[in-house]
Amino acid sequence: MPQARVLRRTIALNMTPNPVKLITPKRFGDSRGWFTEVYSDKTFAAIGIDCGFVQDNHSLSKPQFTLRGLHFQTPPHGQDKLVRCIRGRIYDVAVDLRRGSPSYGQWVGAELTAENGHQLFVPVGFAHAFLTLEDDCEVTYKVSDVYAPDCDGGIRWDSVGIDWPMPAGATPELSDKDTRLPALADLDSPFVYDGNPLLPLA
Repeated sequence: MPQARVLRRTIALNMTPNPVKLITPKRFGDSRGWFTEVYSDKTFAAIGIDCGFVQDNHSLSKPQFTLRGLHFQTPPHGQDKLVRCIRGRIYDVAVDLRRGSPSYGQWVGAELTAENGHQLFVPVGFAHAFLTLEDDCEVTYKVSDVYAPDCDGGIRWDSVGIDWPMPAGATPELSDKDTRLPALADLDSPFVYDGNPLLPLA
């Protein structure tokens, strides 16, 4: 159908039922540079992302190996996130926190860079974090609900068994808040499994 042909020209479609999705918007280049469509309601609905985003966030992390996470918001203000790196390189991670999920506590990760243009969609029910792989990284992300301090939550970065791409023995740069987060084993998760297990990223 014509609409499907248009969608395939603007984004690499990921039609798996995987709740976490790695997305690659297509870039159209010429001698001047390139153009890309990073978000479209219609295009993203076609790959199963039909939440309504209400806010865009933008962070700068100056030191290499800055780690922000693992964060989430609980109901009724759970947040779907669409993450991309617009300067530098990051390793972006999602952890399944849905009670009853066969993939509970499991994680997936992907390198997002300004050069590759990849985006990671992290739905409600997953903790999110990223590690900067070089100095002066900028990250932008859309969220489907506003920041709600009473629903703010997280787990420790080192309590899940994530294979962070850091030199052996290195410790990431963390906020004071993130150093005090509980371990995954101590979490009483408010999220419920919806029938779609976490799969490897396509």
